Amino acid sequence: MTTLNSRRTSRRLAADASLLAVAAAFVLPLAWVVLSALDPHADLRVKAPDGLTLDNFDAVLTPDITFTPLLNSLILCGSATLLTVACATLAAYPLSRFRSRFNRPFLLTILFATSLPITAIMVPVYALFVQVDLIDTMQGTILFFAASQLPFAIWLMKNFMDGVPKELEEAAWTDGASSLQSLIRIVLPLMGPGVAVVTVFSFVVMWGNFFVPFMLLLTPDQMPAAVSINEFFGNRGMVAYGQLAAFSVIYSTPVILLYVLIARRLGGGFALGGAVKG
Repeated sequence: MTTLNSRRTSRRLAADASLLAVAAAFVLPLAWVVLSALDPHADLRVKAPDGLTLDNFDAVLTPDITFTPLLNSLILCGSATLLTVACATLAAYPLSRFRSRFNRPFLLTILFATSLPITAIMVPVYALFVQVDLIDTMQGTILFFAASQLPFAIWLMKNFMDGVPKELEEAAWTDGASSLQSLIRIVLPLMGPGVAVVTVFSFVVMWGNFFVPFMLLLTPDQMPAAVSINEFFGNRGMVAYGQLAAFSVIYSTPVILLYVLIARRLGGGFALGGAVKG
């Protein structure tokens, strides 16, 4: 019995040590960002600041460095996220509610599309955008952002939509509601957590995307923050670490605020208990 308890204790300690190591791998980079943003002599080491200062924030809080790129990011990612969620909802609804022999091939095609690396399709996309005069335009980048994120968004949206009982829609159809009305008034309100997940996931992926806007946008005034952060890496290996960390803190704020605003919907659940009884 003592040997068995010793083994369980050893396994628990090993598991705890592994979890602490994984946690440290995530915490250390975040600690460097926060500490370096307040350090007047920041470098690559994770250390206590030599003295607390806000000079790094003062240096980056200018229209050219922060405000304009952040506004461009909000326009690009916000518009593309709204377009992605709307299109994913309309595409997932027939896949969830209607049975067809084309459903499975269509879903497999979408699954294949999610596995394509973005770098593999950027050359033909760039050539296409030049032909249709969408290169160096915000609307063209928004369309490509939405198109690249749409396959996985459809998969997520369909899985959440499958959890809404079809009997609720059938009752609405009996009262004269159309399919679109039942989708907007019944299905979407009940799958609020699912819509929130798709929204957050799509926005976060687009927010951190460097390669797409770097390739499709040419005018510096249109560059989002994901691209402008590259300006902190100067020539000959010189990097303004303190300003880079301060910009990273500001750059992360919109994503954190978005998650906080819809965190209640993420954990709210569908609350469908008893909805189809009687």
